[in-house]
Amino acid sequence: MSETLTVTTADRSFDCYVARPDVVGTYPVIIVIQEIFGVNAGIRSIADNYAAKGYIAVAPDLFWRTDPGIQLSEANEADVAKAFSMYQAYDFDHGVQDIAATISAARTMEGSTGKVGVTGYCLGGLMTYLAAARTDGDAFAAYYGGGTDQYLHEAKHIGAPLLYHLAGADEYIGPEAQAQIKAALEGKADAEVHVYPGRDHAFARPGGSHYDHDDATLANSRTDEFFARTLR
Repeated sequence: MSETLTVTTADRSFDCYVARPDVVGTYPVIIVIQEIFGVNAGIRSIADNYAAKGYIAVAPDLFWRTDPGIQLSEANEADVAKAFSMYQAYDFDHGVQDIAATISAARTMEGSTGKVGVTGYCLGGLMTYLAAARTDGDAFAAYYGGGTDQYLHEAKHIGAPLLYHLAGADEYIGPEAQAQIKAALEGKADAEVHVYPGRDHAFARPGGSHYDHDDATLANSRTDEFFARTLR
């Protein structure tokens, strides 16, 4: 079952895609943070999969301030150019504020247990990391967040459990940046980092050009166990 959640901020309001389990009940919430392509079919399918696993999944529209409702495709050259243009202009601080507002709304939405986890991919991976440092979410699972190495000074503020997936051959997160991320997080008691050798950026994106079934399945199984342990 899918629906729309409207989240109100100090500026205006924005919409989130919501997927719920088929059986009416009370469930933890997982906020699914988009890539640079918006809340497109791939992100909605991830949310739908979480709903099938017994979570309420909420995917906020991070680009609502400039391009509300935009959905782009990696397969379209013009879409890719548009996506990178939006990413380069994106205000990460506003984005964290939007995630914080989504967490707050998720805690009290119908059917929520009040427990809220956050996961995200690419841009969403960075936003998940920043949300771990700046919001009161209960657990965070980040996938290959480009630019994370520029915010490692914020790792000291992370108090909730954090799971971080890195693609070993990531074209956007090089070996030095990966080493810095691992060094910053491996000393934290509630943080764990997993590296997938030979995988490129977005290896866990369903239908993506770099998708790898085996390592995506492994990473997702680790995320499933992580959220079951931290949110159930």
